[in-house]
Amino acid sequence: MKHRGRHRRRRRGAALRAALAGTALALTATATIVSASQATVAEDPGALKPLTSTAGTAQLGLREHLVPRRSLDRLASAAGGSVGVADVLQNADHTLREAPDCDSGDRDTLPVTPAADEAYCWDPTDTLTDDWRPASVTTSSDADDDGLWGANRVVLAGWTHSTTSGPAASRGLARIAVVDANDPAHPTYAWVLLTVPSADGSTYRGLTSQISGMAWYENKLLVTTTLGSADALYVYDLNRIQRASVLADAVGRVRGGWSADGFRYAMPAVGWYSFAAGACSGDGAPCPSALSVDRGTSPDSLVLGEWTTAGSDRRARLWRYAFDESPAREGLLATDAAGRVDAVEAYRTGASEIRGVLSYRPPGATGSEWYVGHLPGAMDGHGSLWRQDTDGAHGSRCGSDASHRCWAAGTGSLSYASDTGEVWSVSERMLFSTPLRSIDASLR
Repeated sequence: MKHRGRHRRRRRGAALRAALAGTALALTATATIVSASQATVAEDPGALKPLTSTAGTAQLGLREHLVPRRSLDRLASAAGGSVGVADVLQNADHTLREAPDCDSGDRDTLPVTPAADEAYCWDPTDTLTDDWRPASVTTSSDADDDGLWGANRVVLAGWTHSTTSGPAASRGLARIAVVDANDPAHPTYAWVLLTVPSADGSTYRGLTSQISGMAWYENKLLVTTTLGSADALYVYDLNRIQRASVLADAVGRVRGGWSADGFRYAMPAVGWYSFAAGACSGDGAPCPSALSVDRGTSPDSLVLGEWTTAGSDRRARLWRYAFDESPAREGLLATDAAGRVDAVEAYRTGASEIRGVLSYRPPGATGSEWYVGHLPGAMDGHGSLWRQDTDGAHGSRCGSDASHRCWAAGTGSLSYASDTGEVWSVSERMLFSTPLRSIDASLR
């Protein structure tokens, strides 16, 4: 079954690449026109520099905080019980459209080089305004090495609402598109609002956070928090999704039941990780902006990238934490007896405004290669994607002057599906994937 599905995806991928050929040519021409004035924006980030000093790695340490199980159980009981991902998929009421059926403005946000293998635009009802914007993605291939969650192939995409526009009740909220990817020709999705329970489990509030990074491992979903916060990551349990009984703008317990800002589902956090060094800052703890799962390490690990502004003289950090291997701590990070999480590997990079990060160790290699996607500085438009290691960096080039601004517009997070070899990401308007081998072939 899996092999036949892969062959269908390859045939569909070839058809999609042909359909997007005109778009790619148009984008290449655009890159040629604008890249000369923006050549300094996507400079070579150089080789990774190992971060080994105790003072440097200490700033990466986390403390774990778990919501008491009795509070979560009380909340679930009051809301009528919990459901899982499969229940949400059964009620997927939004449709993704394949790239040829999308507006040209949507397609223009896709990578120029390499071209997307599969690409989709969102239901028009979700993109009528720019109040909600996608920025992160993870898949069931991160969650389980067979690529499935139960019987389903699933993609999760994280969206954040503007803090300055749209309905006041929705500003700053975070939601997840739970995508049924079993049939690549007809993907559908449903929305789940991310929430934070009260300490006693009597109600919940909306998570107000910029989820620029997201990683699904086993039954847990980890998401980044607002820049400048001491909280590094929030943790969600995908077996603890709750149905909303009232479709209102409010969030939490309301007259007549439970509301999730008009969405049908809410998911309360089960814990969070905060930096032991305090709030992230220029000279202290990092501000994480990108997450991904690396199943090529032992044990599996969570990979993170730091946000730094373009032109900053401070080099961003890339690092990883190990996942706990205890069945009793499914999907959580490995801690010591005091509940502290230490980084197991860390580097400095010359890349800035990082929005995507992957770590991958090719078969037979002694070290990992890091893929870093970042925004184009103060400019609008396409970002760049680089592969880095301790020897140097390689980036895609496009246009007659070989600009590096070839990746997606509004570069989003990266997620590698080891069972299919695909890298998933999001642009400002599209959800897409491309084989890792195509990315490697484009890097020079």
